[in-house]
Amino acid sequence: MIYLKSVSKKATFAAQRQEYPYTVPVISRLDSLTFETPVTFLVGENGSGKSTLMEMIAAGSRLPAVGASDIDRDSSLAPARQLARSFTFGWAKRTHRGFFLRAEDFFGFARRMSEIERELEADLAAVDAEYEGRSDYAKGFARMPHARELAAIREKYGDGLDARSHGESFLALFQARFVPGGLYLLDEPEAPLSPLRQVGFLALLHEMVQKEAQFIIATHSPILMAFPGATILSFDSAPPRSVPWDQLEHVTITRDFLNQPGAFLASLTKQ
Repeated sequence: MIYLKSVSKKATFAAQRQEYPYTVPVISRLDSLTFETPVTFLVGENGSGKSTLMEMIAAGSRLPAVGASDIDRDSSLAPARQLARSFTFGWAKRTHRGFFLRAEDFFGFARRMSEIERELEADLAAVDAEYEGRSDYAKGFARMPHARELAAIREKYGDGLDARSHGESFLALFQARFVPGGLYLLDEPEAPLSPLRQVGFLALLHEMVQKEAQFIIATHSPILMAFPGATILSFDSAPPRSVPWDQLEHVTITRDFLNQPGAFLASLTKQ
């Protein structure tokens, strides 16, 4: 399912403005970008503009952000909010399901959820101390709101997100928050994932596409880019262009290195 079909620059786009993010080459030269498959990958070197575009789409689509402040209040997204006002969003069908996730924001989210768990546990301990020796009914009634909230968090995310490995907790978040019919904007989700867990993520991606979800993913991972039927847009050219998986620089360099690591490493040590 494709919900967001395109983003297009408005006629009033302030091309003459000499400030970020208008000066990002991909942004200044982009007229429109279409999303023709349920999974679209944005690839390119750091600084190529893929994260800038991803943040702009997140601001314009007004999806919830995981691990960050609300998109409307996050100071780091102020340029993205400004840029989004210069683009038109073409929707096949508007969805409010889904979320925006930057990999670096996840760890703060995991810490915050664990802090909430500890606070709720402390609240329950305080209730137990206050109601010691009183009727079980009174204590149970006083415990109820804290216990319900704690149970809901653990049912959704498991026990102790930040106590697990980064890859395990990252996949747990996706498993908990992916729902059918959602639009998901993910910026470098492979960051905490081992190659094996990246393959596991691909399986989860396939499952959600079958449930009418759409994904736009900025990534450096040749493993993720291999998802069958995905569109791969290279941001190493402006405007971005579609590139087959086996012609991507990420893929060819990785393949050549794995085939002949000695030759690559020898070239690094030549005087």
